[in-house]
Amino acid sequence: MLKKSLLAGAVAVLLPLTAVIAGTTPAASASSPATPAPGTPEKIPSGISAAQLPGATAFGRTPASTPETVSFILRERHAGLLAAQAVTGFSRYLTVSQFARAYGQTAAHIAALTGYLARYGITATVYPDDLDVVAAGTAGEFDQALSVTQRQYHVPAQPGPPHDDQLGPAGAQDVHGTAQSPLLPYRLASFVLTVFGLTNYAPYASAAAHVNTSYLKPQPASAGATSTATACLALTGLASACHLPSDFAADTDLTGLPQAAEAAGGTQTANGTGQTLAIVTLAAVDPKAPQFFWNHIAHVPHTARTLTIENIDGGPGAPNALAGTAETDLDVEQAGAVAPGANVVVYQAPNDDPGFADAFFTAASQDVASTVSASWGESETALATSVAAGQESATYLEAFGEAFLEMAAQGQTGFLAAGDSGAYDAYGDLGTTDLSVGTAADSPYITAAGGTTLPWTGTLSGPDGSATVTVPAQRAWGWDYLWPAIATTTGVAEADVATANIGGSGGGFSQVEGTPAYQLFLPAARDYSAVNYLAPGGDHAVAPGLTEPATWTFAPNPPITNGAGDGRAVPDLSADADPYSGYLLYAPSFAQSDQPLLQGGWGGTSFVAPQLNGAAAVIDAALGHRTGFWNPRLYAAAQRPGSPFTELDQAGTGNDNLYYTGTPGAVYNPAVGLGVPDLTKLAAALR
Repeated sequence: MLKKSLLAGAVAVLLPLTAVIAGTTPAASASSPATPAPGTPEKIPSGISAAQLPGATAFGRTPASTPETVSFILRERHAGLLAAQAVTGFSRYLTVSQFARAYGQTAAHIAALTGYLARYGITATVYPDDLDVVAAGTAGEFDQALSVTQRQYHVPAQPGPPHDDQLGPAGAQDVHGTAQSPLLPYRLASFVLTVFGLTNYAPYASAAAHVNTSYLKPQPASAGATSTATACLALTGLASACHLPSDFAADTDLTGLPQAAEAAGGTQTANGTGQTLAIVTLAAVDPKAPQFFWNHIAHVPHTARTLTIENIDGGPGAPNALAGTAETDLDVEQAGAVAPGANVVVYQAPNDDPGFADAFFTAASQDVASTVSASWGESETALATSVAAGQESATYLEAFGEAFLEMAAQGQTGFLAAGDSGAYDAYGDLGTTDLSVGTAADSPYITAAGGTTLPWTGTLSGPDGSATVTVPAQRAWGWDYLWPAIATTTGVAEADVATANIGGSGGGFSQVEGTPAYQLFLPAARDYSAVNYLAPGGDHAVAPGLTEPATWTFAPNPPITNGAGDGRAVPDLSADADPYSGYLLYAPSFAQSDQPLLQGGWGGTSFVAPQLNGAAAVIDAALGHRTGFWNPRLYAAAQRPGSPFTELDQAGTGNDNLYYTGTPGAVYNPAVGLGVPDLTKLAAALR
């Protein structure tokens, strides 16, 4: 598919700035385009640099003729007012043009920036929200315009997530980048938030997880097993790991919505008809995979819905297993099966900073989707390390927050996967053992999706025999329940098993995002209970001025302790994400590594985010209007009688994400958030 061209919308005279940001000059009027004034150029925060990545080596200057796409993310005007409205709830939603007039940059500022770039032969496209300016030029032109020198770097393969034996680590890459901060004349620097694109390194990982097949043996189904259980035993050796999106709908009572909607005067055909949902992703979808899954595996009703693919910044290339095409396939398969009547748009971008940001700004600026989800990210610790080493923009999170704020102002609902390394998100991408949550799910302006484990019983096998595993009731997803069985069957010490099997619902407290208003007066979103299996130690420097632990001391039977967190609590709500009680995934790209195209035993919060995306489309269709940013109403509903959540508040090692556990009577558990939603009840709260 060709990338849809984004044209600058009509710009009227905009409201004046209500406050002067330190170091900026007053906004120019729309009738008098600003031009860069003389003075010392100012540094602009820029995206990740390949120059200081672990093991990176330079091997020459980037050829001046190398084509590049660079995104200039502009500062939102009146950002404080916009953020305050988002976390308390909007009384009315804006169109894109209304948002641009109220919160986008002025026509004069945009003209000054695009005019400056044009002097160097760089062409620019302005998004309709007047916040994202995507520039196309060559490495030589950007070097001159931004006073940098780009070089070629070889970056060796980086560690992969410990809970995934399929997608693998980030492979070795030859990329371009610069160790220097870009410079702009100070009048331009005053309204440019960040610059993304001076490298093409692919930093992001998906939040998908798979069962460890070395502990499982495919086997014939036992007598009386259902057809799904029979297929699952043949695929994975488990009868519990081949769920379908219909199981999610049943577990969360989305199936009760049509009757409830009709009783309330809505439509009984609550299947997403009339809505559009969007998937933001960093790997190409196999266009035939979703249709095959919907028709032949999930058996969802046929509708007249459309599947549209938008290539952002040139797109991510052809479907590729190692690049994460399976992640994109599952996102589309799950969301589309939950909402079979909704149209689906896939915004697929290169796996880099400008691609990821531009995909969200495209979803916001096009404003065709009432609900959006993504399942890619990195830990806060990895981001902090990159910022401290000069590899990443200090305003990275603020840039994504701007896109999420625009979505919220326009009534678009958004979901991000919280991560799959339990309370230790940084262990999955950096190898450190500190408590850490994931970005950009930590944003106060997006709904973070966590994970649970459904009840299941199965047998693990190894060289030392077999062991039965039983999860008697739904719990927070944390693989501590597997550790004793794996140790028994392999003869490996449980301490070593634990550190080799770090998997669970991303959850905890942000170190960089403050507590939003919807959590501020909820004590349970600050006070927590914990089971400290893994005490961190072995501090070492991970970047200039930044030290993190890298080892653990294992405690097999930790007591329950209590503490208080500070900052945005993640996640907000949860559903089944454990691969051992997980899902079927159909991915033609698996053939590239001689794997079956249809597999069981897949999970991760990657499934929950698109499932909630589909559910939001169904709810919007049933209610007849967009429901917007969910969080303010989620937290209000959870504190009222008749809460739409099943609170997983049990304390102890049977209900944790490897650290955080429930607190009896509390409405919030950092392992799962508010809990598992009853989506029919939640729809009433969102009405």
